[in-house]
Amino acid sequence: MKKTILSLLSVFILFTSFTIAHKFYVSVTNINYSEKTDALQITSRIFIDDLEALLQERYEITAGLGTKEESVLADAYIEKYLKAKFVLELNEEGVSYNYIGKKYDNDVVIFYLELPNVGFEGLKSIGIQNDVLSDLYEEQKNLVHIKWKGKKKSFVLIRENNKGMLNL
Repeated sequence: MKKTILSLLSVFILFTSFTIAHKFYVSVTNINYSEKTDALQITSRIFIDDLEALLQERYEITAGLGTKEESVLADAYIEKYLKAKFVLELNEEGVSYNYIGKKYDNDVVIFYLELPNVGFEGLKSIGIQNDVLSDLYEEQKNLVHIKWKGKKKSFVLIRENNKGMLNL
């Protein structure tokens, strides 16, 4: 009986140790269409430690995000990375968006992006390619939520399936 309990306890400890040590790799991006400004307003949330690891790996900078020692180069490299890895298409044509800035919320960095002058009335489709962090983390999942004129659509994008298309 003691061996059975000890075996079960060992398996439980091993399982909980693995579960606690397991890291989730996820970003959440919200895209909202503003009728008032005819713009796509985009917020994206990424864990700070994952972004710092990426900046170190790709650009060899120690970013120090959210600290007094934050690198003056951090924003420039973040914008460069986002523009390469987060791509928007309207009517199947690539468009350029504006990087507004970022803020920190505990262990997450929130990015603010905007695509002005969308011309929604002539819009037939919105395409999203989101490779953020999936080039560094195989397990990365990028959730994308699009909201327009009272409707919602969501995608879970992964390394092997990194594109979503919304037909309007």
